[in-house]
Amino acid sequence: MADAARSIWVGAEPTFTLRVSESPEWLAEPLGGEKHAYALRMAAALQQQRPGSVVLRSVGRQYAAEDRPRWSVGVLERRDGDPLWRGPADPFEGTAHAPDDAQLDELWEALEQAFSARELTCQRLRVPGPLGRRLLLRIDGNEIDIAADDERLSRPSVLTQKTPPAGLDDALTADGLYLFSVGKASLAGDAMACCIELPALGTVSAFLDCLGALEQAAIAARLHHLVLQGFPPPVDHSVAWTTITPDPAVIEVNQAPQPDVGRFLVATRELFDVAQQLGLSPYRLQYNGTVSDSGGGGQFTLGGPSATTSPFFEHPALLPRLVSYLNHHPSLSYLFAPDYVGSASQSPRTDEGTRDAFHELAIALDQLKRNPQPSPGFLWASLAPFLADPSGNAHRSELNIEKLWNPHLPGRGCLGLVEFRAFRMPISPERAAAVAALLRAVAAMLCTAGMTTGLHDWGDALHDRFALPFFLHRDLRAVFDDLDARGLGLGHDVRDALLDDAFKPHWKTRFEGCELAIERAVEFWPLVGDVASQEAGGSRTVDASNTRIQISLRSIEPGGPKLEGWRLRISDIEAPLHSEHDDAGALRLIGVRYRDFTPWHGLHPAIRPLGPLHLVLEHPDLPSALQVTLHNWHPQGLPYDGLPATLEDATARRAERLVVSEVPRSDIAQAAAPPIGALHGYTLDLRLCGQGADNQDDS
Repeated sequence: MADAARSIWVGAEPTFTLRVSESPEWLAEPLGGEKHAYALRMAAALQQQRPGSVVLRSVGRQYAAEDRPRWSVGVLERRDGDPLWRGPADPFEGTAHAPDDAQLDELWEALEQAFSARELTCQRLRVPGPLGRRLLLRIDGNEIDIAADDERLSRPSVLTQKTPPAGLDDALTADGLYLFSVGKASLAGDAMACCIELPALGTVSAFLDCLGALEQAAIAARLHHLVLQGFPPPVDHSVAWTTITPDPAVIEVNQAPQPDVGRFLVATRELFDVAQQLGLSPYRLQYNGTVSDSGGGGQFTLGGPSATTSPFFEHPALLPRLVSYLNHHPSLSYLFAPDYVGSASQSPRTDEGTRDAFHELAIALDQLKRNPQPSPGFLWASLAPFLADPSGNAHRSELNIEKLWNPHLPGRGCLGLVEFRAFRMPISPERAAAVAALLRAVAAMLCTAGMTTGLHDWGDALHDRFALPFFLHRDLRAVFDDLDARGLGLGHDVRDALLDDAFKPHWKTRFEGCELAIERAVEFWPLVGDVASQEAGGSRTVDASNTRIQISLRSIEPGGPKLEGWRLRISDIEAPLHSEHDDAGALRLIGVRYRDFTPWHGLHPAIRPLGPLHLVLEHPDLPSALQVTLHNWHPQGLPYDGLPATLEDATARRAERLVVSEVPRSDIAQAAAPPIGALHGYTLDLRLCGQGADNQDDS
């Protein structure tokens, strides 16, 4: 990357959960409980590891159904290592000494003196409310000219007001005025602390100058603690801004971007260590031993040192080529994705929308190919309509370009960033760094000329063949080959980290020289109801009751029964196996779909869940057959004694769910052929084989 002079910065949005808790805020809800307290503890730990950094409590995302923006706690530091803040620390969860009026007045006066010493024009004023001591500032040397009764001077805290659809806006800054508010901040319980609320400042240099004045005033006022809150700070390549925010079931950390994977790995290890110390986890352990991600995803972002030096603007062909490359390689869409994928998910592909939109995208790419130097605005406008889900939600897309050059997103729409959303939360810092290395290498490769462009219409193969791990791994290896061919190959450790998902559900058993493997495959859960009625909330209702698995056979003993002779039946239905080949040799495989549980609200109410799943493996040259039963719960149907305590406990519970036994072939009944329509491509859909059919209505 360095030799190719590719300046591609990488960031991430890891999410952590309290996996031992079954409280609503750690299962489904974005807010409530102790989540804010955990975020403060995480910020405190990060600040302690970053001497000279400062904590700022700011504004998170605003959702239409919520009456105020979600909270955000951020840690700001200089990238050159120099201290940014030497003043009193944030009290985080509480302080024993509530400030009195005399202390607040002293801080207010000291702040005026600090700004005046910098030859800045300032003016004190009082308004009702907990942040009633105001200081109005001009930084351009002009006189302050504003009516005393201007309602903007008595505005409430930005943290308590609903963010308008147009985004955060500090109305005073348009007139060159900056309003600082001094007062009390409520902490945990009845605790209080001195607080200064900051206005929106346009540049990092202006923000740092103001921060210096705040530090001077706080020290002069002999404060032990100080809460800094308000509008988020401006950011450029000289500072790193890490924020902690709430999301359903998790705490989300927006990591400051890093210029290379080495520094990204260091920062990610630090973050994982802090989370572990607090008891927070990047994964959840389910009762039956399934290891799921945290529940909040683990997106990545690519950009540059600044918006104008973004690789997507320095190499305008990069983004169109990236759209094309992801279309050609479904492994980058599905292999690292969370359980919920498909057209209604958080990260639909461009070819999972309507046919018309896919055709129009091809035209958009052709137009960009004809314009080798598009402006950032033209590039964004050309692709934004297609990098959205079928309902038009631009945040829900495999590639999110809301922050590329979006003039309709004030303050954060023109950052030169592209977010990759089809990624679940990595289970370790090393796996996160491996993904970061892959994405940076792919982007660097696509900066060069000569890559294939255009779109490939996968048709039904997209949700059939590429639902199976075998084909996703084959496709990812093709990506590795592309990188190798252009001098950007990934090391073996990185490749292994990307290919080996040890905690994904899989089982293996051996019988008479044959190895049977069962692996969790990709399933595409449908939306229940219409998008419009659910768009105001933070989530959508989907039918997650379907499961897809890949079943494969390999010969493991020379001279054993021929691989082609093995027959597999599933729930008394013949399962035709497809012959394939990879570096390990020949194999035969099939994908199987079935309903795993009854949803509280879902599709096909007459289809009952199929559990356990019964398989029979037989060969005409053998007198016995292997019965395989895959349970989705304890094999005896017993309750579990709590959640698994460790990953090892979870592994043991998964392993015991596969029960095998040998039986005489003569005891095996004749298998039925799959009904018409049940076998499509590589997939046998047991729901069309009479799976648990129930013709009785609710009456």
